[in-house]
Amino acid sequence: MKIENTKADRILDIIGWILLIGTLAYLILGWSSFPDQIPMHYNGAGEIDRWGGKGEIIVIEVVMWILYLGIGLVEKYPQIWNTGVEVTTQNKEKVYRILKYMLKTLKTLTALIFAYLIVNSLQGTPLPGWFTPATLILVFGDMAFWLVLLYRIRK
Repeated sequence: MKIENTKADRILDIIGWILLIGTLAYLILGWSSFPDQIPMHYNGAGEIDRWGGKGEIIVIEVVMWILYLGIGLVEKYPQIWNTGVEVTTQNKEKVYRILKYMLKTLKTLTALIFAYLIVNSLQGTPLPGWFTPATLILVFGDMAFWLVLLYRIRK
């Protein structure tokens, strides 16, 4: 089954690609100006609890790309999605559209969170106190929003 991209889908994809390519460009262009030791792990309050060499940030960049491209790959195969509701000929379009929006928004949020972590680490600063709660609210709030919509159409 092919689910056509909407304008919102294309906008989310553009934002995601800007984050991916922008973060990579930031790494490449600023590499010589970054400190040799950067924060590599933060506790829940955003305090730095591990430092590492700046080369370690490449791993985070690679993970960001793998997650983004991996979710993008899953997005293309709706037949493998666990919908959580019975898919009928009457609701099929709506079910898959909602789930595609959920994947698109989660993919974009993942890119945004990783981009922020990379840039923040390269600046050598602790994370702001709002980062962890905001991240949790964004990710779980996004999923809850789409799942509520999905639950409503099954009725």
